[in-house]
Parts: sequence; structure tokens; C-alpha cells
Amino acid sequence: MAETHEKDKPAKDVFVCENCNFSVSFDYFGRKPPFARSYVLMEEAYVMKDPFSEERGFITLGSSCNICRAKVCLSQNCSLFYTKRFCLRCVKKNLKEFPAEIKEEMTKKSTKSD
Repeated sequence: MAETHEKDKPAKDVFVCENCNFSVSFDYFGRKPPFARSYVLMEEAYVMKDPFSEERGFITLGSSCNICRAKVCLSQNCSLFYTKRFCLRCVKKNLKEFPAEIKEEMTKKSTKSD
């Protein structure tokens, strides 16, 4: 039987947030991670197996903006989920299309960053 070397293993796919450049290897993209069969995500997302869990845990890393399709992480500084995932750039460009709560949240964020 041939010995398996580290270099023979397939390279893992890497998720990179197009806003903050956060990058990490991911194990699955979609709504039903095969290693956590009892979960169905509300959006297609990049997930990794939880390295700290012996159970079927996973960590959701990010998704694609519903408008521009940019890959964005789940950081509050990069995206928000309101029925679908949106990058903050698209939220700002289309703010009038969002409900009052989102407009207020974005106003608070912009005053904090000024």
C-alpha cells in the first residue's frame, strides 16, 4: 500500500472576503453541510468544520452578496443578512430599498466611523 504524503493531498479551497481580505480554508459551500446533516442554512454559505468540536459542529465564514456577488465574511463591518446576504457597499448604494431599521443601523455605523 502506497504511503500518502502531505503533498499528495488535494489543496483546500480558500474563502477570501473581498471587503476585509479575511481568508481561511473552507470545507463546504452550500446550504446543507454533509458533516452537519441536521442543519439547513438560510443561504448558500462557505463553512468549515469546527476544529474545536468533536461533534458535527461547523463555523459559517461568509457568503456572496445578493446584488454584486462579491464574497463577504459575516463581520458587521463587511455584510448584513436581511432575508439575503448583502455587502455593506451595496447596502449603502441601495439604502432606500431597505426598511427603516437597516437605515438606522447604517446611520449609526457611519457616525461611529467618522
